[in-house]
Amino acid sequence: MHHLLWPACALVLMTAACDNAGTVRITSTSSGKEAGVLKVVDTLQCPQTQGVLTRKGSARADGTTCVYSGPRGSEVTLHLVSLNGGSVQDALKVFENRLSADLPEALAEARADEDRARAEADRAQADAARAEADAERAGADAERAAADAAADSAHISAPGMRIDAQGDKATVRLPGMRIDADGDRANIKIGGITIRADDKSGQVNVRSTDEVVSIDARDNTARIRTSAPGEAVRATFLMTADQSSTTGWRVVGYEARGPSGGPIVVATVRGKDRNENRVFEAAKALVTLNVGD
Repeated sequence: MHHLLWPACALVLMTAACDNAGTVRITSTSSGKEAGVLKVVDTLQCPQTQGVLTRKGSARADGTTCVYSGPRGSEVTLHLVSLNGGSVQDALKVFENRLSADLPEALAEARADEDRARAEADRAQADAARAEADAERAGADAERAAADAAADSAHISAPGMRIDAQGDKATVRLPGMRIDADGDRANIKIGGITIRADDKSGQVNVRSTDEVVSIDARDNTARIRTSAPGEAVRATFLMTADQSSTTGWRVVGYEARGPSGGPIVVATVRGKDRNENRVFEAAKALVTLNVGD
């Protein structure tokens, strides 16, 4: 999946940032092969050029940082980060916070979305509990089922399956799948994936229980985080805005790889165009050059 991540993420970001985007579709593919062992490095390799990138000046004498420029004013900085006993999560959080601050308007909207999402999640959980209780009562109470049927409702029950619908509300229970819909909102659980969608606000939230992928998208902003399973560090972060921020940037992100104990190599990306796929690919190639794939 990680080999196709940058182009897939770019497609999601472009889709999410389009005006009046109706849906966001996420498809992942895995080769089933074990990821290779990542190298321990103490000095960065910083070639003069890499894809569409050109190094600006010389690499730092200590071998821990080099800066590249790309098309349309994009910038890539390669970092060699020693964990010094700290956690990978804390180290990467510093980069995420720094990059997110370069899109202040999108960051403010994302934080507001998080607050709304938490409130929606609480409400969805309460609605699901009520819906399930209603379904159980409907199944046990023939008189109530008859009344529901007369009020534009449907109840279907079979081994391993139950569907209850009334007006704009519906609950579906199938092996490995649970759907709770109420008007413009839907809460869907399929295996380890949870999808919360709100058609009215144009917001889609995707979560994986193993935390491999997390996507938050709406009409004008999107954030994507990935973390490949395994002991080595293979992580990605992207954030985009439909309009350029006051800082001039429109998309930011990083690609990070390295042994779990460090040092890790992090390529940070800042772009002024929503479609910076070639820049991200070149940044990923710099990381691969240093620590492997």
